[in-house]
Amino acid sequence: MRVGVLALQGAFIEHELYYKNLGHEVFEIRQLADLSLFSLTNHYPPTTNNSLLILPGGESTVQVKLLKDLGLYEPLKAMIAAGLPTIGTCAGLILLANHFQLLPVTVKRNAYGRQLGSFTYVGTFDGKANVPMTFIRAPAIESISKGVEVLSEFEGKATAVRYKNITAFCWHPELNS
Repeated sequence: MRVGVLALQGAFIEHELYYKNLGHEVFEIRQLADLSLFSLTNHYPPTTNNSLLILPGGESTVQVKLLKDLGLYEPLKAMIAAGLPTIGTCAGLILLANHFQLLPVTVKRNAYGRQLGSFTYVGTFDGKANVPMTFIRAPAIESISKGVEVLSEFEGKATAVRYKNITAFCWHPELNS
């Protein structure tokens, strides 16, 4: 699988290492030209069978400003809307819901406290028990629309969701096995 990781700001290195350790081809998306690497056949949109886009944690307002300044915002939004499998963690969740408006959930930024209030919770994810979930200044999913599947919860609130080709997390799966 070809994994493109948005590498403008935030925790992109951890995602890169995670997918490289799984044996996938990983590359960074830093500029518009990097999007052409996404497709095995060099056509737009990329083949969805072999590609995965990662929108990492970080600072969502900085990421969206850089996406727009670099001309990446509209092409990435179009690729995701066209069905490109996409994972968003923390700030990536905020980008998908609040900025791209492709994930029909309501998100509250920094809902789980400050950086020093980070914690790990062991719960159930997508039917699998005992999954560690690391929350770092995480957003909260306040509400979900019809068609959104809840994959994990903490204290009665959804913390990971799936909608069509998008999977999004309040927590950081790349930090845990």
